[in-house]
Amino acid sequence: MTDQNIALMAHLMRRAGFGASREELERRVELGYEATVEELLNPGDQDAVDIYEFLRYYPLWWKPGTMGGLGHAPWVWRMINTKAPLQEKLCLFYHQLFATGVAKVDHYDEIEDMIESFREMGLGKYKDLLMAVAQSPAMIYWLDNHENHADSVNENWGRELLELFTMGVGNYTETDVRECSRAFTGWTLKHKLPRFHMGRWDWDYEFRANDHDYGEKTFLGHTGNFDGEEIIDIILSKPATAAFIARHLYSFFVADEHQVPAWSVTPPNDPEAVQFIADALIESDYHIGTVLKKIFNSDFFKDSTFKRVKNPAEVVIGTLRLVEDAERPVPETMSWASQIGFMGQELLNPPSVEGWHSGIEWINSGTLMKRTNFTAEMISDLSRPGVVKIIDRIKSSGSDPEAVVDACLDVMGPLEIPSESRGELLDHARKLGEFDWEDDRPGQGGATKVTEILQLVVSLREYQFA
Repeated sequence: MTDQNIALMAHLMRRAGFGASREELERRVELGYEATVEELLNPGDQDAVDIYEFLRYYPLWWKPGTMGGLGHAPWVWRMINTKAPLQEKLCLFYHQLFATGVAKVDHYDEIEDMIESFREMGLGKYKDLLMAVAQSPAMIYWLDNHENHADSVNENWGRELLELFTMGVGNYTETDVRECSRAFTGWTLKHKLPRFHMGRWDWDYEFRANDHDYGEKTFLGHTGNFDGEEIIDIILSKPATAAFIARHLYSFFVADEHQVPAWSVTPPNDPEAVQFIADALIESDYHIGTVLKKIFNSDFFKDSTFKRVKNPAEVVIGTLRLVEDAERPVPETMSWASQIGFMGQELLNPPSVEGWHSGIEWINSGTLMKRTNFTAEMISDLSRPGVVKIIDRIKSSGSDPEAVVDACLDVMGPLEIPSESRGELLDHARKLGEFDWEDDRPGQGGATKVTEILQLVVSLREYQFA
């Protein structure tokens, strides 16, 4: 019978992190659910990942420029090694929300700097994050605000600020878009030197007063000589903004929603939960850490097990953290970074400003094959310490095929699967015969046989959900 405390903790760690080994889950259950939430929200210096350890092996990634589609490798290595998983999970959340890609920016360094701002500020106030994004060189170039001038307004940044980053379609007019864009004129990039022998010089934000529109603006019913920060304050004062950000938080941390373009015509799957999150945003002045604490401790969160399809980063990072021996900056790190892209999520290079379509759209015949092949290969590698630990736990269930199957489902989740799926696992286990744990012949012993069951488990629909 499933230990409900373990199951709930496993659910929390899948959503607020990248999953956890059974040893970690047991430690956290002993600590307590609410105490674990507090620890995740207050990591302190736990994220002491020495990125220079990675750079000592791969010095060209210090300024990767457009490094062959693998500029995200240092981030992948950090996610594998972090002891503050919620910080990195929030980086993924904000990277989806404030999607910015190297396909246009052509400068991994600047997008990495944006990710670092998510890491530093992600648990704080949403206004501070919006200001950092508005002044991010990567975003300024991505949405053309360097071409937004007092005498020639470019509406790209202003439109996406309203449509995708704060309010959502249907809550503003075309006039609001233009007035918003006028307030951000002069927010641009500082001139920089040409590239040097090791790559490019960093971009820097610059405010050019002589290129800013100081005229009176009427925006969302307010009139005044607004600048960008005042525009953001007005946006955050509107209930529509809280509802829109709440739906993003619900979709990423609680349960899959419809794709963002449908939100203006499709109500939330759980309106009460989204309203609860929206109220928490307003009450906390959009303090994301405070809101996440309320989400993680809510009944609707605790009841939402396996209602989100894992995104590719969750699949790869969660698997590597589980099987272990992935902590060093080895050549395989590059392969692992590539696997995330093969599954449909090329980090630091989303397909558009809208980001990736999530939920069931992560899955098609090609990406599902990539997911199952990767996880099956990792979970059957008997040289990995995490796999050995999993098998050692399964050994304690005995040699009966039914007990072994149940132990596999328990240690890999715990997973509750349909009786038909369980029956197919049992049929295969019985064909393998008795699990002789003393037999260590290659391809013959109990450990080898159980890896076949584990490979089938990670290919189950339930395992692909978080």
